[in-house]
Amino acid sequence: MTGVDDAQRTTSPSPDPRISRRLIRPLQPYAEIFRIPGAWRFSAAAVIGRMPMSMFGLGTVLLIAGTTGRYGMAGAVSAAGSLGYAFSTPRISRLVDSRGQRRVLLPLLAVFTLATVTLIAAVQLRLPTWAFFVPGTIAGAAMPGLGTMVRARWSVLLAGSSRLHAAFSFESVADELCFVIGPAAVTLLATEVFPAAGVGIAALLCVGGTLWFAAQRGTEPAPTRTSNLRGSRVSGAARVRGAPAPGLVVLAPVYLLLGAMFVSVDLSTVAFAQQFGHKPLAGFILGTYALGSATGGLWYGSRQWRTPVATRFALTLALTVTGVATFWAQPNLITLTCVIYLCGLTIAPTLIAGFSLLEAQAQPGRRTEAMSWLSSGISVGVAVGASVVGFIIDAHGPRVGYAFAAGCGVACALTCLAGLRRLRPEDPEVPKG
Repeated sequence: MTGVDDAQRTTSPSPDPRISRRLIRPLQPYAEIFRIPGAWRFSAAAVIGRMPMSMFGLGTVLLIAGTTGRYGMAGAVSAAGSLGYAFSTPRISRLVDSRGQRRVLLPLLAVFTLATVTLIAAVQLRLPTWAFFVPGTIAGAAMPGLGTMVRARWSVLLAGSSRLHAAFSFESVADELCFVIGPAAVTLLATEVFPAAGVGIAALLCVGGTLWFAAQRGTEPAPTRTSNLRGSRVSGAARVRGAPAPGLVVLAPVYLLLGAMFVSVDLSTVAFAQQFGHKPLAGFILGTYALGSATGGLWYGSRQWRTPVATRFALTLALTVTGVATFWAQPNLITLTCVIYLCGLTIAPTLIAGFSLLEAQAQPGRRTEAMSWLSSGISVGVAVGASVVGFIIDAHGPRVGYAFAAGCGVACALTCLAGLRRLRPEDPEVPKG
């Protein structure tokens, strides 16, 4: 038997090392960036700390509606929180750039925690409506924007390196992971445990992740005060009063329209699934959308691109809008799920390219502020889009809601094309920061 076994071992095919290398190669850029000391810790902390971005708004709706039965008021409080976040984030990010992440995060986190506890107490005690709006708006405004801060850390650690592209790609995939897990988790907690559980767990994740992130002092970017910037090519007056990046005049409205398009797709999908009698499947379908985005983001970040980033941004944006424009014509949930996954493949690459454009154009000392405007744009778009598309769906049904989403997408693509020249760093009109 020993001879037979030896013969079998001799003749059995061994794994082809070329196949192993082919499977590992796409992940190599990500392995390289996480070899940087401390990188995995601040990145993991930021993933935990920004889970509430996909949980807090929905959790607020479920908390208020589950306790009072008033969905309209619940949606209004959630929208007020989103607008508060959009208004405060660029201003807070400016403080972060000038004073440091830790010095701003700790008091901000204290305000967010107190406001969240007050909101939960106000709802549970069934206080007057204004008592919901005040803490809801403050909690939204004070929610730490770790997504831009973690990208700022990568920008410093990988300045001038081609691996910054992989780092931004990973963070966009992490965002999509939050949107795959967060809505399902907060819905389960609020409906199966008790209404305040969703918001409460979201707040705990924010507190734990933010404290861990702030504790990573070794990778925190040094504050960039005005006095430290003397001698740069941009005057102090321009830094203080001008836009933090020239491309914002194009990217801010583009991201606002993207936010309106995304929320219109979300709400129309819920109504579309309900129309077919399978409303619980809406979460699965939207999770497929985010999964497609995460898949596209991982693939996009594993490659080195020669095409200019502005061209890539315009191309992936056009592909995203083209996919959304087909949703209204889908005959059933099966075809919608397939198409929505394929459409999702281009979302993360679009967002990655947008952040890369602003990172490259940001004025000295205003990197976090510049990137935070994109998050604010999406938040405003979500708040405005949700209020408009809700009435459209009620009056005309989900297919017209999808058509509205496509309209937002077309306007978004046209805005991008009209301002494409301003997004190219080689354009002489765009100062290179």
